[in-house]
This record gives sequence, structure tokens and C-alpha cells, in this order.
Amino acid sequence: MNEFEDIAENIKRIRDTVENARQRAGTQSVSIMAVTKTVPPERVNFAVSQGFDLLGENRVQEYLGKKDLYDGSARIHFIGHLQSNKIKYIIDSVEMIQSIDSVHLAREVSRAAIAAGRTMDILCEINIGEEPSKTGFSPSEFPDAAAEIASLEGVRLKGLMAIPPVNEGKRYFEKMRELYDDMRSRYTGLEVLSMGMSSDYPDAIACGANLVRIGSALFGARLNNTVTSI
Repeated sequence: MNEFEDIAENIKRIRDTVENARQRAGTQSVSIMAVTKTVPPERVNFAVSQGFDLLGENRVQEYLGKKDLYDGSARIHFIGHLQSNKIKYIIDSVEMIQSIDSVHLAREVSRAAIAAGRTMDILCEINIGEEPSKTGFSPSEFPDAAAEIASLEGVRLKGLMAIPPVNEGKRYFEKMRELYDDMRSRYTGLEVLSMGMSSDYPDAIACGANLVRIGSALFGARLNNTVTSI
């Protein structure tokens, strides 16, 4: 068996599933993100070589240890919880930050991006289930927050991201689509609805997701690892 045959088989299955869900939903296109948490760079690079070149990084320290080993054609989004004091480590090397969970964080990214001479594309993370254990904007507070975030220099609001409550995805995906459509009617340039992971991405696509974040269904069960803080 080829060292990466499992990934190749998973890629074919994921592509077929996404395409079938996309056609049923009537969505124009769906981007597939390979979530790389704990995955060795050589396995990630194989996925990149097969066209899965959009990578999602969860942890700053892990990303810094792996980024120079990645295929240079890979595009990187940061999708994990981001502390303000770690923005400086990723501001010049990621394409998008999908996990803006407060106006304060948006301001800090804005400040860092301006200092770096760039504009950072961002998604705002919505705590769609309003779960106390999760970060993100509540659906009710987000419209006011979006107005301030959209006015910041150095950042460009491109859409929304969410992780719904476990086993309750579909109804929350529908709520996310409603919020996304409302925000698109207010702001130009919103084009990404990032929701759906390995266990529920077909349902997310059915509800309008155009970016899905897939880790274990692509690379297999995650390894346990210890990440040293910066």
C-alpha cells in the first residue's frame, strides 16, 4: 500500500460527496479546506499535491513549526482561537484569519496588518448556538459589531464562520445562512460562508456553505500532541 493511499482514497470520497451535495444545493462552488492540526507536513503536502491546497491551521505554535516545510503552493488560513499577542507571528504569512471573535481582536489584526503593509482578509466567527464554552459573536450582537469591523483599515470582512452545537448542525446551519444573507445585503464583498466539518459537511453545504473545513475525514484520526506556548 502506498504510504499516502489512505489520503488519496479519502480525497476521492470527499470530492464526490462535496460535488453531490453542491449539485443538490445549487451552490455555484464549494472550497474544501484541509485542516492540518497534528498532521505531519509530509501528509499535508501529499494532499496539496492532489489539489487540496487550502490549509487550515488551528494553533500558532504548531503552524510556525510546520509552515516552512509545506509545499510553497499551499494557501494558509488561520482558523483557531487567536490571542492578540500572537497576531504578529502570522500576519505576514496567512491568507485569511477565519476566527475573528471580537471587535477587540479585529482592531488588533487591523493594527498589525497596517504595520505589515497589507490588508488581511477576515471572517467573523459566530457562536451560533450561543454556547458558553465557545468564543464568537452572538447572532444578535453581530450586526452592530460588523459595522465597526467593516470600517477598520487593514482588514477586509469577507464572510462568516461557525461551529454549531454537536449533533444539532442542520438547524444552526440554516440560522447561519439567514445571518449570512442578511449581512450580504448590508455589506459588499462578503462571499464566504465557512461551516461544516468532517462529520457534517454535507448538511452544511445543503444549507449554503461554500467553504468546508475537513480534517479527520481526510487525514484520519488526530494524533495527540503537546504544543508549547510561544
